[in-house]
Amino acid sequence: MSHEHNHDHHHHHHHDSVEIEELPVNEMDAGSKSLANALHISFTVLKFIMIVLVVLFLCSGIFTVAPDERAMILRFGRITGDTTEKRILGPGLHWAVPYPIDEVVKLPARNTVLRTAIDSFWYDEKNTYGSETLNPITDGYSITRNDEIPDLKSDGSDYNIVHSKWQLTYRISDCELFFKNIMLSSPATGQTLIDMIPKSVEPFLKAIASEAIVVTMVNFSIDEAIKSDTQIGRETEKLLQRKLDSLNSGIEVDSMQLTACIWPRQVNDSFVASIKASNEADKMVREAKGYAESKINEAGGQELIKAVLSKDITDQQKEAYWMNASGNVQQTIAQARAYRTEVVESAKANADYLQKLLPEYQKRPQLVMQRIYQDAIEEVLSNADEKIISQPGSTTKNREFRVMINRDPTIKKKKETK
Repeated sequence: MSHEHNHDHHHHHHHDSVEIEELPVNEMDAGSKSLANALHISFTVLKFIMIVLVVLFLCSGIFTVAPDERAMILRFGRITGDTTEKRILGPGLHWAVPYPIDEVVKLPARNTVLRTAIDSFWYDEKNTYGSETLNPITDGYSITRNDEIPDLKSDGSDYNIVHSKWQLTYRISDCELFFKNIMLSSPATGQTLIDMIPKSVEPFLKAIASEAIVVTMVNFSIDEAIKSDTQIGRETEKLLQRKLDSLNSGIEVDSMQLTACIWPRQVNDSFVASIKASNEADKMVREAKGYAESKINEAGGQELIKAVLSKDITDQQKEAYWMNASGNVQQTIAQARAYRTEVVESAKANADYLQKLLPEYQKRPQLVMQRIYQDAIEEVLSNADEKIISQPGSTTKNREFRVMINRDPTIKKKKETK
């Protein structure tokens, strides 16, 4: 009885315990569902946020290349792309994996001209001295060619110092070579690599350009330098380009211009005097050449003169040359021949006259001389405008004559109107 009682009691106790446990399980299922729902919503939101972040991250890799730019994408520092077209990106929208995986490097377009002034060979304009010597620390200069001066009493050499200003214009022709081989400063905040190029590359370009200038200037004279001969700029440009190519710089020289060139101020007076003398000498030489050419042309030209003066030419050939000569030459020849004829005829006439007069002179020399004298006096008097005749007297000695100058002004007027 007791056993049944115990059994019942135990069974009753077990039943009670089951009922007590079932109640919390139901409550936990509801809480788990709530927690699961909350976690599910949280993960959904988080997933959405992550997708948005990924999209924003990928969108941040979109970049624009302006019309005056080119770009390259560096992936862990190396340029991406198999071909040149893929490696060098032109204007427009492009995409790259955002930083720090990819980095976009922008450079100026190929047709963008960059300029650099080279003033390292110019004198110090702030220093107003005039009589002192050059100061190599502040005054820049280069040396011109060794000119041979024949009249110089020294060794015949004449090196000259000149101050010069230059303007270098260049382009970045090869982006890859430029980026790989030319050191560029890191851009500051708010600046791009394009902004840094002139400032960063200038010291490099000036150093190489200075070497090219020194080597080129020593091949030209002081006069060619002062006149800024265009050949100087061309030679400097070639030399500079060869050096840039040997360094694989990717830089193409557009032009190298000598914008100003002057001798040292300390020798200004001497140079001015030298230039003046040189200009006068050139003027005299030009005038002499012009006069010579004018006379040669008047004489029928260089070929005619050489032919006529040749010893091998016959009189017949010479006559043919004269006949084919220009109008001025033929006119001069005609005048010469007329004069020759006149002189010959006059000489013949005088000879005939004297020949006829000889027998008469041999018979009466005094009378003939008197006649010749009278004829001469008549010819002289016939050409005189005013005559004053004084007969010699036997009694009077040391006669005094007083003649009024311009007594009759009409005589001169009559002579002018003839």
